[in-house]
Amino acid sequence: MEFAPIFWWTTLWLLVWGIVGSIGTRRIYLAKDLDTSNAVLMGSLVGASLGPIGLLFLWLKTPEASKRLIILPSLLTVGIIMTAFALADPQNNCVSNSSFVLSQITNGLIIGIIYGLMALGLTLIFSILGVVSFSHGEFYMIGGMITYYVTVVWFPGVSPVVGILIACLATFILGAVFERLFLTPMYDGRIERPVEYGILVTFGLAFTLMYFVQAVAGSNPVKAKRFFDFPRIRFPSKEDPWLIKTSRGNMELFDTISISNPRFIAAVISILVLLGLLYFLYKTWTGKALRAVSQDREAAAIAGINPHRMNMLAFAMGGMIAALSGATLVQAFSWLPHVGLIPAMRSFVIVVLGGLGSLPGAFFGGIIIGLVEAAGTGCVPDPQKASSYIPAYGMIVLTLTLLLRPTGLMGRRFASGTHGKL
Repeated sequence: MEFAPIFWWTTLWLLVWGIVGSIGTRRIYLAKDLDTSNAVLMGSLVGASLGPIGLLFLWLKTPEASKRLIILPSLLTVGIIMTAFALADPQNNCVSNSSFVLSQITNGLIIGIIYGLMALGLTLIFSILGVVSFSHGEFYMIGGMITYYVTVVWFPGVSPVVGILIACLATFILGAVFERLFLTPMYDGRIERPVEYGILVTFGLAFTLMYFVQAVAGSNPVKAKRFFDFPRIRFPSKEDPWLIKTSRGNMELFDTISISNPRFIAAVISILVLLGLLYFLYKTWTGKALRAVSQDREAAAIAGINPHRMNMLAFAMGGMIAALSGATLVQAFSWLPHVGLIPAMRSFVIVVLGGLGSLPGAFFGGIIIGLVEAAGTGCVPDPQKASSYIPAYGMIVLTLTLLLRPTGLMGRRFASGTHGKL
């Protein structure tokens, strides 16, 4: 795909003035002893969108680098990129086909919500234990495998809800047992370098689970049946089919947006899990205890909370949430013992993008990644190239986040001895 020169000149403009804005704004804010936590991101966005005029105004006024001042330059930057792309390739589906654009946005939102569900578990584990679990993808894989075997092999015809519940229970127990046996030494002084130990031991769990499942279940791809069918309806009448039409395959809105049944169901479950997790953390005693440990372990222990028990609960819940994500998607994708590798990589990108320790950040980070992937794959005409580029979009977002705002969109710098704040 060849673009007109206007696209490349616009890209060069964004890069040059974005770099100038990020470097210059940080130095000026440091010289004036101002908060620089958002200055780099704000300077780069102002430079990319408004160029030297915007930067001159920013450097003279030096307003507080708040998140509110980031929204407008962000929208302007995105608008400039979209305009340049439209002028460079006016025949592209992302430019000329509004139905296609709406479908890509909708499906990007849905898959982003599913990504966010998996990242929630990783965020929960890091916030409490301070460990980045490299076995997270394998819990995702096991959740799907258990659901498949329960609903298709062992008990054909059983409700998929039963399979999902069994997968959640099994992975919760697995996570609790592993934490008690292998992660507890990190907290009682038996390990000199606990961070490195946590990485190695979770890597070991990942390889063990992957090859154990491969030895037991084999390497052939499996797939569960669709959990639920959309009803066959037309609303409001046969004379007005343009509003909503549903079939047993996909849902079609306004004859323009086609929504995959399995992904739609998985997205609904993801939203319900997020709401349930927030209720658990903010309305129950155990949830408040988890939040207390994430903020200050010593103070929580003085208040009568057992940090070790909260560690076990957090790791078990994090693995269970990842397994739930896999259990809902085994109806949508072919399942293999190594299916969790790419979702695990996406989870790391989402957690960094949203901010370490931020549950809302993980969820919204997942939505952003989903939309970026949908836009990237939809705007590349060659389907093979589009599918092969999918991992690259997340890496680009991760690189920009680390350069412009290392704490993530909703993250913050942690005090000594803490890992995050739920």
